[in-house]
Amino acid sequence: MKSIFEINSPQEFNELAVQLFHHQASSVQVFKDFLSFLNLRSSNITEISDIPCLPIQFFKKKHIITEGLETKTIFRSSGTSTSVTSEHLVHDLGLYEKSFRTFFESTYGSCEDLVILALLPSYLEREDSSLVYMVNRLIELTENSHSGFYKNNYEALVSKIESLIKSEKRIVLFGVTFGLLEVIEKYTSLDWSHVTIIETGGMKGRGRELTRSELHKHLKTHLRVSEVHSEYGMTELLSQGYSNGEIFTPAPWMKVMTREVDDPFTYTAHNRTGGINVIDLANLDSCAFLATDDLGKTQENGTFEVLGRFDHSDVRGCNLLVQDI
Repeated sequence: MKSIFEINSPQEFNELAVQLFHHQASSVQVFKDFLSFLNLRSSNITEISDIPCLPIQFFKKKHIITEGLETKTIFRSSGTSTSVTSEHLVHDLGLYEKSFRTFFESTYGSCEDLVILALLPSYLEREDSSLVYMVNRLIELTENSHSGFYKNNYEALVSKIESLIKSEKRIVLFGVTFGLLEVIEKYTSLDWSHVTIIETGGMKGRGRELTRSELHKHLKTHLRVSEVHSEYGMTELLSQGYSNGEIFTPAPWMKVMTREVDDPFTYTAHNRTGGINVIDLANLDSCAFLATDDLGKTQENGTFEVLGRFDHSDVRGCNLLVQDI
């Protein structure tokens, strides 16, 4: 199969996606069982629009990996002490690294030209976070002693950024939502106009969830930045999307589509709200075809918006399906 990193057209993506579907339909037991439960003959699938996406809740209940492959790493999602977390069994960390590095550098430039800082306190408490793994590796690739993590030491972070503002290196700051909000609460006169801020979302139970537009308005006002970037990623994906505002651009080997809220096997038209389905070809050894819990809209050019999440009190079908398989 052609390398996913050599995709140059939608047609090439579609061809690789269908090839990978047929491979995973026969070699990933959980996906095979899911298709069997739907009474679907995988041999009849020739278009990506016909591929059923596995509900993402399966990662909380099942081990999803190609038969015969060894699990080298397990990434786990965040959650409370009583909640069930998702587990992504990863066979090839090199593929994950190539995926996140290739798309990050195509978006923000070579790591060697950057200073990368990270304010990810809730994630740093977990050694099995895919986000921490990614950001830590990107920091290492800068080969710059100024790059690094800041857990709860906001004073040190502010001091570091102020000392770097006049340097030739571009500064990229990955930040969890509540951490960024605590910075602007403690420091009211910052000028980070030369910093590229990438928020990774989530209050993680530390306060009211803000909409993305509310968060960005606060950050732009208090940090004097013209735009706030966002990262779209999750434990169950080995690829990301990036946004410099509201619209996300996915990696070339990742496609986002939206499904009807009340019919998970029917896709919506562009610019209509629906549940987000993701095809992530970097999920070569697990499952590349996922129905997420996010709500959003897609555009004809492949970009997408994230508008919120499903209320699970109303969406029980997927959870019941997980129990049945």
